[in-house]
Amino acid sequence: MASDEMHGSAAAPTTYRVAARSLGEGRAEVTAGTAVIAFDASWSRPPSGLPGPAELLASAFAACLLKNVERVSQLMPFRYHGAEVDVTVRRQDRPPKFAGIVYELRLVTDEPAHRVELLHENLRRFGTVYNTLAAACAIEGHIVTTAPG
Repeated sequence: MASDEMHGSAAAPTTYRVAARSLGEGRAEVTAGTAVIAFDASWSRPPSGLPGPAELLASAFAACLLKNVERVSQLMPFRYHGAEVDVTVRRQDRPPKFAGIVYELRLVTDEPAHRVELLHENLRRFGTVYNTLAAACAIEGHIVTTAPG
């Protein structure tokens, strides 16, 4: 058995990179992959309508859930025809941090309830962003299913 296998790290960690820059007047952008995402970096100005850092973090959480629905659906396999998620992040001021995340994942599927719960358990166990945020704040969520058609 290789030394890495004994320590539970058979592969080197995956590295992700983004580049962000301030454009002035409270506007900024981040390049992730081939996408450029504009965001609000202002402090004392009225909201611009662009997402701020908290919304970007909530977006990363939502993306993690949806990506893992796709991943787990191929591994189990699990049939679904569509997925949507709403995420609410609660922030506290003192000390400044996220106090909790609540989500509702909506799936169009004809899978039985026990399989939906198995999918949900896999989302909670194997989501990188999910687990990272769960170590920092409480996460509550549920899945609502609708039959296809």
